[in-house]
Amino acid sequence: MSVPYEMAAYEPAESPESPEEHLARLLGRALNSFELADEVLRRLDGALAHDSSLHSAHHSAGLHRETYRHTWLLADGQALTLWELVHNVTASGEPQHEVYADPEELREATVRLPLPPDSPEFELPAYVQLAPMPVPRHMYVRGDSADHVRRLMRRAENTDRPARELTELVAAAAAYEITQSFGRPCRAGRAKLGYALYEHAFLLADGEEVSLWEVEHTATPDGRHMCEVYATEDEARAAMERRAAQLS
Repeated sequence: MSVPYEMAAYEPAESPESPEEHLARLLGRALNSFELADEVLRRLDGALAHDSSLHSAHHSAGLHRETYRHTWLLADGQALTLWELVHNVTASGEPQHEVYADPEELREATVRLPLPPDSPEFELPAYVQLAPMPVPRHMYVRGDSADHVRRLMRRAENTDRPARELTELVAAAAAYEITQSFGRPCRAGRAKLGYALYEHAFLLADGEEVSLWEVEHTATPDGRHMCEVYATEDEARAAMERRAAQLS
């Protein structure tokens, strides 16, 4: 496999592209983008993250062909891949871009080119095989993660909050979800102590998942409602135990 001649379209932008921007750029340069099924485009609408990589390449006597794999992580946790074929086997010698959702259609398009086809298995050797995009644990929703983190940290009263580096990392997330892991919503002034533990899960652009843990309780001298935020679930549960012990 040799290095492609034309790589400008695949070099990272000065600022990271959103999934929508990446899709628009791919469809804008593909000559056959109109052939993609509406269902494929519908599923890609609202994708949470994306990844692109070189799948295969062949250069011979001034002619070249590259195949790229573009994968999007969808809001339902599934992944959808589009295949891009780039070649210069035209009279002008200018690079041509084609896009396919079906690997079999990509194979047929590749075979039509006056270049050796890919291997029958149509995959890279094992030692350079690309890892699949992980399936997220949560059903994320798109939203302003930075605003969500600001509001979360603004109501946190504990001094041992997550480090600034962690909050800045999740503030740049593509999506987030809040789930209750323990207890019931707390009300100030209740006769009995109230505890609730919430996981604020964030999906980063590379598919990694990072969580912040919020403890909501009324374990205060006057029964006042209080929120604390921690970097790990263990730290959050330990905080609940400490609060309960202080009032026991």
